[in-house]
Amino acid sequence: MKRRRLVPFDVPGHKRGRGNPELTEFLGEQCLSVDVNSMKMLDNLCHPVSVIREAEQLAAEAFGAAHAFFMIGGTTSAVQAMILTALKRGEKIILPRNVHRSVINAMILCGAVPVYVNPEMDKSLGISLGMRLDAVREAIENNPEAKAVFVNNPTYYGICSNIKEIARLAHEHGMLLLADEAHGTHFYFNDGLPMAAMAAGADMAALSMHKSGGSLTQSSLLLTADTVSDGHVNQIINLTQTTSASYLLMVSLDISRRRLALHGKEIFDKVIDLVEYARDEINAIGDYYAYSRELIDNDAIYDFDVTKLSVFTRPIGLAGIEVYDILRDDYDIQTEFGDIANLLAYVSVGDRPKDTERLVAALSEIRRNYRKDRTGMLEAEYINPEVVCAPQEAFYADKESLPIGDTAGRVAGEFVMCYPPGIPILAPGELVTPDILRYIRYAKKKGCSMTGPEDMNIEKLNVMKGE
Repeated sequence: MKRRRLVPFDVPGHKRGRGNPELTEFLGEQCLSVDVNSMKMLDNLCHPVSVIREAEQLAAEAFGAAHAFFMIGGTTSAVQAMILTALKRGEKIILPRNVHRSVINAMILCGAVPVYVNPEMDKSLGISLGMRLDAVREAIENNPEAKAVFVNNPTYYGICSNIKEIARLAHEHGMLLLADEAHGTHFYFNDGLPMAAMAAGADMAALSMHKSGGSLTQSSLLLTADTVSDGHVNQIINLTQTTSASYLLMVSLDISRRRLALHGKEIFDKVIDLVEYARDEINAIGDYYAYSRELIDNDAIYDFDVTKLSVFTRPIGLAGIEVYDILRDDYDIQTEFGDIANLLAYVSVGDRPKDTERLVAALSEIRRNYRKDRTGMLEAEYINPEVVCAPQEAFYADKESLPIGDTAGRVAGEFVMCYPPGIPILAPGELVTPDILRYIRYAKKKGCSMTGPEDMNIEKLNVMKGE
């Protein structure tokens, strides 16, 4: 296209950057010149038949899938496509409660009904774990009409369930196995990591290539097995995905796929070594606990993603979010996530040893300068929800707005969550309890970024009327 010097009488309106010199100066002419529209020679993501289709086929081959779809709405759109493909209004899906909000959003859209397998809880670390195989089996036996089972592979902290056996159980009962691999792209390229969903027999998997795979933010993949109609999946995707797909995002997926296919093993060997070194150094500081495969119990923690640098901070008397804030404000170190007990440093394809050294040194100084008595710190992160009605029913019901402290005993009509990771503390259709309210107050006090309610100050909450 650039060689032919096409005259652009189409969109986007910046016309290869000429119409917006400030943007061109900021992003560069090379970037703006390939921010183009779905012209015939460049194919169309809504109905790919040439270059995009070829790129998706190469991605499918690299990830061991029957088909791969380029998703330019992030893994949120890929997760929603999985749910909307597998379920119709009133149909059940078996899933852990510690899912990303995109899963519950998809149930709001299609009217599916959740059957939660409450994950085990590590109360010492304050994290939710994976699903026990017996708990999944019991949920399947009690809900034989369910259409799908959903698995996090891995969780935000790196915990993996026994996805291969869960897939086998699901298929034995005529159910699809759907996997959220937002944090597991690297599983496909290194044998030293937990089993990837498609290798385990999943029917569909949603991958955040931009998280650990190196592509641009918002670019993801949806992988499917030959048990799912790729034509139908494409139709479902087109219900919500834009018709103006960004070629910058798609190109980043293709280039990143190629790099991982050619060099993925050596890339993630280096990441594993870097994180193992950091983990050992952090544990040598004292008080902190950077946990790893020693947690494995072959059940609720079937495996652990050793690239996840998850650090338990409560022994120094600080919540993970407090350490997160100190690292950013005082040390110019931006970590991924802090909750009420843990810090997550996301290490992947672009990290360097010297940056890891800087993180370790900063954590050592924080312990020395900020350590305090841990008395009064909240002990648990996960609270088993009481589901009163389906998310769609609650979200679209008549609601009233009340001060959040006055909502105990009512049914939530909206979300409350910390972001990241975007796992709801409270979701539409769930009972508001004193424990949940105490957790929300504590998380706000510690500085967690709270999102979800219509009231941006999180002082009021919409609850269902007529109770």
